[in-house]
Amino acid sequence: MPSVSVKDVAALAGVSVGTVSNVLNRPERVAEATVVRVQTAIQKLGFVRNDAARQLRAGHSRAIGLIILDIANPFFAAIARGAEDHAAHSSLSVLLGNSDEKVERETTYLDLFEQQRVNGVLISPVGDVIPHLRRLRDHGIPSVLVDRTSPDTSFSSVSVDDVIGGELAVAHLLEIGRRRIAYVGGPFEIRQASDRLEGARRAVAAYPDASLEVLPVRALSVLEGRAAGLDIAARAASERPDAIFAANDLLATGLLQALFMQSTIAVPDEIALIGYDDIDFASAAVVPLSSIRQPSSQIGETAVQILLEESADPGIQPRQIVYQPELVVRASTVAST
Repeated sequence: MPSVSVKDVAALAGVSVGTVSNVLNRPERVAEATVVRVQTAIQKLGFVRNDAARQLRAGHSRAIGLIILDIANPFFAAIARGAEDHAAHSSLSVLLGNSDEKVERETTYLDLFEQQRVNGVLISPVGDVIPHLRRLRDHGIPSVLVDRTSPDTSFSSVSVDDVIGGELAVAHLLEIGRRRIAYVGGPFEIRQASDRLEGARRAVAAYPDASLEVLPVRALSVLEGRAAGLDIAARAASERPDAIFAANDLLATGLLQALFMQSTIAVPDEIALIGYDDIDFASAAVVPLSSIRQPSSQIGETAVQILLEESADPGIQPRQIVYQPELVVRASTVAST
């Protein structure tokens, strides 16, 4: 069935195309009776205005593109919510792309947002996106890195110091007397996973009697955490770590399910467990999870604010905003007395 055009609406209402355009965009310029006649024709024909085409003719859209690593991770959902709330104040919408930690999907979304001529792009990258972001900037589309610093500071970024976060997590485990630490994280192409490991190594280096075992996983997910937990539980008690630092709370949740719920290993008595992100579920887990808190909503809000400023002034100097993480201690590392 052919789509209904502005010309069809004008013909049915008995007015010019220009009058229909005014009703759609500047109704205060049109007599009330004419507005009613045009709106009646629109409803009868089922006309839907093509805002995308109108915005592309203007050279840009009223949308921001946001590409995140994993929509299933509440941390990224909170970033998206913060970005959406701030964008709404400027009458902008947010188009969400989930890369699923895959470079090819990331590239597809970048190409799509470029074709849509979005107002700007926010991205938590998997691969090396800087060349692509430079091309976007050359076409008048600014970009801000989210939860990741810019390697050469040529683009603005809003992130958290994940090295410090990893150090905080493992220092806490060491301070409560644990010495056989395991780090469950990966893939290490993701900067956040590698930075948190670097912080863990720094903390362990300060304790000559401590060790750090790295247990790589394929994804930062509950299922991968559960698989790692079952592998640990299958070891002899003397060969298990006495503490685990999980690269995020989803992994920590899976580990908790495997250790405490499926293998009856006492948490924290036998194995202390700490995660990262402090998602809402962390405090509601069957054993409330210690975690490293990040200001997720604030990251999204700040990224949008910077993007809007760079859109208004393309010559503005890129900025690197780095928030400090916070240790949140719960029952998974320190048993209640």
